[in-house]
Amino acid sequence: MNKLIYFVDKGFNEYEPLMEYPASSVGIDEMYARQLCTYLIANGVQYELTSNEMQENEEMLIVKRIGPNENYGDESNYRGRGIYIEFRKPNERGRKLTEIGSANHYEVIRYLLKDIVDVPGYGPMFTTSTEIDEDRGCYVIYVRGMNEPED
Repeated sequence: MNKLIYFVDKGFNEYEPLMEYPASSVGIDEMYARQLCTYLIANGVQYELTSNEMQENEEMLIVKRIGPNENYGDESNYRGRGIYIEFRKPNERGRKLTEIGSANHYEVIRYLLKDIVDVPGYGPMFTTSTEIDEDRGCYVIYVRGMNEPED
C-alpha cells in the first residue's frame, strides 16, 4: 500500500478527492484502522463510508457526505496527545462513557473489528458504529448495552 485516498461520491459516477495519506506519513496500521471506520469526521462534516476499494498499491475509501457534524459538549481534542478511542452511547445523545489511550493503531484495530467490545468500567457492549474523527484526532466507537434494543 502506497497511499490511502478518501473520495466523496458526488453522484452520477463523479468522485472528488477529499484527503490523501501516503503510507510514509501514517503507516500501514493506521491505514487499516481508517478502513474499518464506518464514519469520518473532517472539517466539521460527517461522511459515511460507502465503499472500500483498492487499485494496484492505492487504498480508496469512497464516502458520502451526510452533513454538518453534531458536536457533543464533552468532546476533547486529542491532537498531539497520542492515539485515543472514545466510547459513546448514540441513544443517549452521544454521551461519552470513557476513553482509552492506545500504544499503536494495531490495538485500535482490535477494537474496530469487534461486534462486542469490553468497555473499561462498563463491561461488554455491542458496537453500533465506528468513526475516525479527523478534527479531534481520535477514534470513536458507538456502543449499546447488551440488553438494550437496537435503534
